[in-house]
Amino acid sequence: MSTQYADYKDIDQEQLQIDIDAIKGQIGDPTQEDFDHLLKLERWGRMFTFGGFGLMILIIVLGFEGFSFWLLAIIAAVSMGIGNVARWADVTHPILHGAYDKVPNIPFRYTKKGFASGARRYIDWLDWIKPDAWIFEHNIMHHYHLGEADDPDNIEKNMIWLHDAKIPMFFKYLFVYVFASFWKLAYYAPNTLRILGNKDRRKNKIPETMDYELSPFKPNGLKLWKDYILPYGIFKFVLLPALFLPLGIEAAMSALLVLFMAELYANFHSFAVITPNHSAEDIYQFSTPHKTQGEYYLRQIMGSVNYNTGTDFIDFCHGFLNYQVEHHIFPDKTHFFYQKSQPIIKEICKKHNLEYRQESVFKRFFMTVELMVGNTKVLRIEGI
Repeated sequence: MSTQYADYKDIDQEQLQIDIDAIKGQIGDPTQEDFDHLLKLERWGRMFTFGGFGLMILIIVLGFEGFSFWLLAIIAAVSMGIGNVARWADVTHPILHGAYDKVPNIPFRYTKKGFASGARRYIDWLDWIKPDAWIFEHNIMHHYHLGEADDPDNIEKNMIWLHDAKIPMFFKYLFVYVFASFWKLAYYAPNTLRILGNKDRRKNKIPETMDYELSPFKPNGLKLWKDYILPYGIFKFVLLPALFLPLGIEAAMSALLVLFMAELYANFHSFAVITPNHSAEDIYQFSTPHKTQGEYYLRQIMGSVNYNTGTDFIDFCHGFLNYQVEHHIFPDKTHFFYQKSQPIIKEICKKHNLEYRQESVFKRFFMTVELMVGNTKVLRIEGI
């Protein structure tokens, strides 16, 4: 028997705001304990990265072949892929939200201003995505326009072209799975550049663009290649394999193969834990901007879903994106804060008769795929 939850218009938004704001006072500002928790997650990510890289060196130096090569190569690739996801989701994500800025005596490199800034991008978070572009696309446009037309990560809106495509459903599913394996390069790199460019266009009262420039012979395309694609691409797929050239071309090509598999896995893993957070037939979208802080909180709850939570390791594997409701209510809080606030927010949702969605990431992933191919549609709150 399904539960009948309160309608959007019947929620006491003012009281909801009071209840949620009280959580900040209950838990307090971040402390050294929060920072130590982050450092533990960072160590785990590095363990997977260097463990996978070390295994790759071992199988190449020792000359493994056939089944044993492929088995160990897959293990090495998955390990490096997990490290890649951890570097983004477990470490970069909260730091670039400023989650640890208030920790007493926090090292500058772990603050929003210091992390991955300038040359530190090559140390802290070298990826297809440029940090400053992702900060604006994610922290501002996604978080404060969740489920609205201005949300750049509105999956249903972004995939209308696939819904309307006159091709067999098999190819639609195939596209989604291939896209999931390349999505940081195919989606996040050009999209974050476009969104950041639109910020300047809006300021200068120039029409915004919905198009990507991929050609290096066009201004934005050149910027995409120079600042986004080439720095990470050259490091990952040229310089790292070149380290194995003293062992021969075959050794370098084997390293390239493992690194490529690691990239595919990292993309798929990150897609699986990020995209389903706001994309399924039971998630709400909104036709107007929110007007009050209480309404903002309400929309974060109705427009988000959590995955299963538990131990630090379970949360680490989800990139702490299994606390998406808590994160969208308090985007600038630490991972430790989300773990502590979750039971309180669950009780607040129960008090207001709001649905608190929490299910397996695997179930939510397949629900998202159904939305992407056009078999389902999201729920909508119109004209409020």
